[in-house]
Amino acid sequence: MSRLTSSRTGLAATAPLPVSLAAIALLLTACGTERADAGHSGGRTAAPPSSVQVDDPGKDGVRITSLTLPPVSPSPSPSTPGDFSVSADSLASDSGVSASYEVTNDGAETLTYSIVFTFMSSDGGAMANQTATVRDVGPGKTVRGTVRAGVLPPTTPRVTQAKVLDVTKVPAGEAPTEAGACPSSGIRVSADEGDAAMGLRVVGLHLDNCGARPYTVEGYPLLELLGEDRKPVEGVRILQGSGEITTGAGPDKQPRPVTLAPGESAIASLVWRNTTESGTPVNVPYVRVRAKVGADPVTVTPNLDLGTTGKLGVKPWEKRAP
Repeated sequence: MSRLTSSRTGLAATAPLPVSLAAIALLLTACGTERADAGHSGGRTAAPPSSVQVDDPGKDGVRITSLTLPPVSPSPSPSTPGDFSVSADSLASDSGVSASYEVTNDGAETLTYSIVFTFMSSDGGAMANQTATVRDVGPGKTVRGTVRAGVLPPTTPRVTQAKVLDVTKVPAGEAPTEAGACPSSGIRVSADEGDAAMGLRVVGLHLDNCGARPYTVEGYPLLELLGEDRKPVEGVRILQGSGEITTGAGPDKQPRPVTLAPGESAIASLVWRNTTESGTPVNVPYVRVRAKVGADPVTVTPNLDLGTTGKLGVKPWEKRAP
């Protein structure tokens, strides 16, 4: 089970265009067509970047407002007039495709959002997925940003569409700390992208001592399974160890005290199968994690697709090798 996690967010900014170019860009947007500009790149005619307004209903308070496309050059084939492709220069590093978006919090508490955007070709095929994290959006507030499609292979069909694929949101005080930062507790909890094989799922929970003092845990992380509404999910057994689920995740070890010096880390694993038989499949988008009794909670989003198994295995904390 893998997910794309690279992200780039920031406030959208557009440099002012000369009057003549601005008029051309406006005309192109209104007509929904692309025309060659008078400039040249590599001996071919190229158009300036164009920003296309997007009528996007959005999802869970997130919507795309515009899609910016890079300069284009005419197809070298004279038999396909009007067929445009991304210029080779723009593909050498970054595709130049980006989407502007806005996040509106209609709730009553400050939230941190994790958003998956998908960039698509004209036939709806996904060309790239990107994840953006938008932190600390207060109640009633709207935050705007930009996400880039990133580097695309030269053979990739031209991106013409974008949409919001998935949104998760957690209370800002329980969101995993961003990379390179350390919470006041000195302990950072996060979940990795996980792995999947033949219906078996394994996601690692990571505990990093980023503080200045030793930190000791013993046994298993404490878990609360939460649904879409971030309320507890009933009917799922949380097992100590994974032996009842599979032998493919390695033998179960007895829990023991683990003391982490500053800079050291520990890992525990969540193990489950997504088998679906009779009954209603259960999906758990959120897991609230406490490293031990009394620790501050951190809500991660591993999206547990438990099928109809009704059980989740958790392995004890183990110190990671340096």
